[in-house]
Amino acid sequence: MKGFFAFTVGSLALICCGGYFFPWVLWLLVVIIPLIILGFVDILQKKHAIMRNYPIVGRMRYLMEDIRPKIYQYFVESDIDGSPVNRVDRSTIYQRAKRELNSQPFGTQFNVYAEGYEWMAHSIQPRSFDTMNKDPRVTIGGADCQQPYSASILNVSAMSYGSLSANAVEALNGGAKIGNFAHNTGEGGISEHHLNQGGDIIWQIGTGYFGCRDEQGNFDEKLFAQNSARPQIRMIELKVSQGAKPGHGGILPASKNTPEIAAIRHVKPHTTVASPPYHTAFNTPRQMVEFISRMRTLANGKPVGFKLCIGQKTEFHAICKAMLETGCYPDFITVDGGEGGTGAAPPEFSNSVGMPLMDALAFVHDTLRGYNIRHKVKVIASGKILTGFHILRALALGADACNSARAMMMAIGCIQALICNTNRCPTGVATQDKWLQAGLVVDDKKHRVANYHQDTIESAIELAAAAGLETPHHITRSHLSRRVFMNQVKTFEEIYPGMEVGALLNTEMMEKISIDNW
Repeated sequence: MKGFFAFTVGSLALICCGGYFFPWVLWLLVVIIPLIILGFVDILQKKHAIMRNYPIVGRMRYLMEDIRPKIYQYFVESDIDGSPVNRVDRSTIYQRAKRELNSQPFGTQFNVYAEGYEWMAHSIQPRSFDTMNKDPRVTIGGADCQQPYSASILNVSAMSYGSLSANAVEALNGGAKIGNFAHNTGEGGISEHHLNQGGDIIWQIGTGYFGCRDEQGNFDEKLFAQNSARPQIRMIELKVSQGAKPGHGGILPASKNTPEIAAIRHVKPHTTVASPPYHTAFNTPRQMVEFISRMRTLANGKPVGFKLCIGQKTEFHAICKAMLETGCYPDFITVDGGEGGTGAAPPEFSNSVGMPLMDALAFVHDTLRGYNIRHKVKVIASGKILTGFHILRALALGADACNSARAMMMAIGCIQALICNTNRCPTGVATQDKWLQAGLVVDDKKHRVANYHQDTIESAIELAAAAGLETPHHITRSHLSRRVFMNQVKTFEEIYPGMEVGALLNTEMMEKISIDNW
C-alpha cells in the first residue's frame, strides 16, 4: 500500500513537471489516472487482502491463478499425465473425430513397468479383421419387454440440455443418427434439440422426474406415457445415482429456469427447482423394481432399466433379492463409476464418494451371477470410456455395452478447459451463451461424433481379432493383465475373481437381507 501511494505521488509529480517543459508528456495521464483509480478501488475493497495491501500488483496473483490450468495443459504436463483425460487419449479422440492420422511413432510413451500399467494378451493365431462383424450389437429387452432395442456397444452417456448447449445436444444426436447408436438425454428431460436430428434416444429420468412430473414434483404416469410414446425414445433409464455426485441432489436456479427449460421439465419458469437426492416414487427395493415394471407397462413395453453408482453393497444385494422375489426385472443396469460424470458437483463428492467403475462393474456382474439372474439383465458400463481398449476392458469385467460422455464432448470440440460450470466454455459445448454456442456448427460436428464412434468400435474389434476372438464379447478377465508391483503382474481374473452362478442363493447373507427397507 505504501508503494502504491509513493507511485501515485511520484508519477503525478513527474508527469506534471515533464508536461511543463514537454506538453506531450501529459498524455501519460491517460494511462496513469485509470491505474490510480483502480488502485484506490483495490484499497477500499475488503474482500481480497492481497489486493488491499498491494493495489494493482496484487491483481497479478489472480490473473496467474486464472491462466494456470491453460499454461499447465499446454506447456507443463506430459502427454500421459493430463487429468482427467491425458493428452494421448485426447489426441486419439480428436484424430478419429477429424479422420486425421490415427497412429503414433516410436513406441508407447507409457512406462510399462509402472504400477497400474495394463495390457491385453494377444494370440499367435489372430483373426482377420476383414472377416469380423464391424457393428457388434446387443439386444436389450427381457421377457417382459415388447419393444427390445438393438444397441451399439458404444453410446452417448447422459448429459442434460442446459448443462450442454443446444448445438452440442443436436450434434451428439445427429452423430447418433449417422452412426446408428443411442444418445442419453440426461435427467434434464427431452428437448426439441434431442429430437431435431432423429437419432435414437435413451430417456433418463432422475429424482426430479423432469418431463413426467406433476406440480408437486411427483411422478406423473400420464405425462410419462405421453413422452415415452415418442418413436425416437428407444429405452428409458431411471437414474438412482450417478458417478459425478452419488447420493447428492441438484438445484436449478431461478436465473437458469427459462421458459424453454421450464416447458421441457414441466416446472414453473423463473423458480428455483430442487432435485432431491432420493426418489419419491418408491421407498424400498421391492417398490423400486415394481416401479420399473410399471414404467415398462406405461411405455408400451419399451426397455426400462436403472443407473446407479455403487455405494453400500448390501443395497444392491437387496435390489437383486427383490428381483428374485417379485419376478420384476429391469431390462438393463447402467453402472456409473465414481470417476465418471460430466456434471458439476462438490469436490468431496467427485473425489471421495462412489465405487470406481472397474470395481463396481465386476461387483455388479458377479452379484447378478451369484443370484443366477445375470442372463435376465443387460449391463452397461459408464465411466471414462475413451478408447477401444477401454471398451474391451469393460466387456471383460462384465459389461454388455458402454456409454461415454467426455469422449463424445471432445469429439464435438471440447478442449478440457475445465470451466464447464462457469457458462464460459470456449468451444460452445457446455454453455448457454449464444455467442459461444455459435462456434459449434452442428452439421460439421455431428459427423465428427459419428467418425469417432465408428473408428473406436473398429479399434475394439481389431483388438478382439488380435486376441483371436470372434467378437469383442468373447473377451474374458484372463485376457487382461495389470502390473500391481514392479515385478508382479496379475490377470484381471486374479484381481477380480469371478463368482459361480447361483453361489449367493440360499445363503445366510441372502436370508438377512430385507427388500422392504433399505
